[in-house]
Amino acid sequence: MDERQVAAYLQASGAEQVIHVDEQDRELGVVSRADAQSQGLITRCTFIFVFNSRGELCVHQRTAHKRLYPSFWDVAAGGVVAAGESYLLGAERELAEELGVVGAPLTEHFRFFFNSAESQLWAGVFSCCWDGPLTLQPEEVQAVRWVDPRSDWQRPGEQYAPDSQEALARLLRQF
Repeated sequence: MDERQVAAYLQASGAEQVIHVDEQDRELGVVSRADAQSQGLITRCTFIFVFNSRGELCVHQRTAHKRLYPSFWDVAAGGVVAAGESYLLGAERELAEELGVVGAPLTEHFRFFFNSAESQLWAGVFSCCWDGPLTLQPEEVQAVRWVDPRSDWQRPGEQYAPDSQEALARLLRQF
């Protein structure tokens, strides 16, 4: 993507209307994504763990222009739940947008509150099995690989998004 395309993508992303919630996940209203970010508001998001039939997890590298965790590796597809969406609808949309996965049945596992210096969010955690092709969204994903999530798969020198890492740790404790 050239600079003009990045600027247009960031402007459109910031204008997106999202759900503002409190620490108990009660809806407080609808705000722009840019306002939510600048004011440190709590929003809803999804994490979708994509496994293949061999039990490998799809991890992807975020693009360098992402506001949060640029160029970090992420263990889950997902993103902010848009105004008017449920967690499930948001998960289905994000999975289709980021990785081109459409029609894979999603299993909802749990929800949890994530609070860090960088973001506060209520997360809906989902998983699916997918052996089909991936179509990467160039605005958000620059690379993917499949890993055994129960092995020592993280490579030295790479950084990983802490919110999805927390979601994965919680998910793996359930199995």
